[in-house]
Amino acid sequence: MELDLALVWAILIAVAVLAYVILDGFDLGLGILFPLMRKDSHRDVAMNTVAPVWDGNETWLVLGGGGLFAVFPLAYAVIMPALYAPIIAMLLGLIFRGVAFEYRWKATKYRWLWDWSFTLGSLTAAFAQGIALGALVQGIEISGRAYAGGWWDWLTPFSIVTGFAVVIGYTLLGSTWLILKTEGELQQQAYGWAWTSAFGTVVMVGIVSLWTPFLNDVFMQRWFAFPAIIYVAPVPLMVLGTAYSLYFGLSRRQELRPFLSALALFVICFIGLGIGFYPYMVPHSITIWDAAAPDSSLLFLLIGAVVLLPFIFAYTAYSYWVFRGKVREGEGYH
Repeated sequence: MELDLALVWAILIAVAVLAYVILDGFDLGLGILFPLMRKDSHRDVAMNTVAPVWDGNETWLVLGGGGLFAVFPLAYAVIMPALYAPIIAMLLGLIFRGVAFEYRWKATKYRWLWDWSFTLGSLTAAFAQGIALGALVQGIEISGRAYAGGWWDWLTPFSIVTGFAVVIGYTLLGSTWLILKTEGELQQQAYGWAWTSAFGTVVMVGIVSLWTPFLNDVFMQRWFAFPAIIYVAPVPLMVLGTAYSLYFGLSRRQELRPFLSALALFVICFIGLGIGFYPYMVPHSITIWDAAAPDSSLLFLLIGAVVLLPFIFAYTAYSYWVFRGKVREGEGYH
């Protein structure tokens, strides 16, 4: 059987995007939570929990964006003009938080400035990602093989709601990460943040899920028409099961379970999104195969990916293993 290279690459890029969301999501969440931390020492500890891994987490963003450009050039050429504003905002946010990450350790008089840069950079990046997601889900206007919409098409009530949904979801990831990696007063605060953000995340997932089918008839048919509903029905059931697991872990004051449940919630929502998108790269206009580069290019790039991806997975797993365990005051990055 001939290998469907376009589909293989679509799966690889989807995995890269998902890896970025769940890995960089919790350190963006830490930045969003920064102003709520009562002590400067708490902010030091929180930043030290991600210091060894935060820049490596963003490797997946490069892989996803670079892969889209190289493997699906038509999709890239359509999506980028439609989402220039939120993507530029996201990149500026990531730059600000990256600079703040380094500078706050050396600053004394103006440390507050870098703390707020870290917060605003994280918040901007998270909100822009949600805006971009919402704009992509609601559809991009295309004429021929080019973007035909306006500069502000990405800014709609739906995209604003998805922006807030991503911010709240990342806050959940950040708070459950703090539960796992810290102890004492900061951990107790994190439990409170996790309860609030968990409730908000589940509510926002429900709102976005109920709203999405009314954006496009394709979503309505994909999610509610028979026999497609057979494949979609397990997704909300898994969301409810994961939400209960999160509730159980928080109510029992467990440490690992809330974080794993929060990650699982993101994975399940991503799967549901994939069911709604397939087989399109740009819903619902350009399919995976229409957007793909020639097979010769796909095969050449796939060989490189097969060589590099195991190394990326290996060093990512190794870094998390080496820096496992609790982070305490006075320890870590300086």
